[in-house]
Amino acid sequence: MFDFGIAGYQPAWLDGRSDVVQEHGHRLRGLAGRTLTRVWMVWDLRDGEWFSDCPVLFDFDGQQVEINYQKLGDLSLTWNMIDPTYPVRWPGFDLQWRPEPFPGLQALRGLRLRAAELLEWTGEDVAQGNVDISFVFETGRVTVFNALDENGVSFGPPGPSQRSHPFHVLLPGGKVVVDGAP
Repeated sequence: MFDFGIAGYQPAWLDGRSDVVQEHGHRLRGLAGRTLTRVWMVWDLRDGEWFSDCPVLFDFDGQQVEINYQKLGDLSLTWNMIDPTYPVRWPGFDLQWRPEPFPGLQALRGLRLRAAELLEWTGEDVAQGNVDISFVFETGRVTVFNALDENGVSFGPPGPSQRSHPFHVLLPGGKVVVDGAP
């Protein structure tokens, strides 16, 4: 199994919403109300850009979810497996973990998570049924999506060909809505 040059990383590939909900729904639900304390991404030092083949790490008060895409539909979610203080060793590349390398991520750091969502692609193409992982905050959102065999990140609302499947939603005042029901 390829570890993406990351010591101890063992991706667990899933395909589709039902697989993700079955394997990780309870943990994604449990993130609501937690504060985003750090986001780690691998940076290519030679090219001066995000190396989008490696996982994206979201730390919510010590619960770290690690998101990675490959091929057209493969999604790996792992938890607390990767230590970003260890180097990334991928032959031919000079890579390093960086915290919040994009302004959109910097703006979300320190905010409480309102909801984790799965965004299911409903378009009439080969990507139909693929899911993206989205984190919703009071003042913003970040989504990690499949960018055709690598990770992509966006900060806007779901598109017209995406169906949102939220887990717990934290409302102002601390009231929690579970899967659409208060």
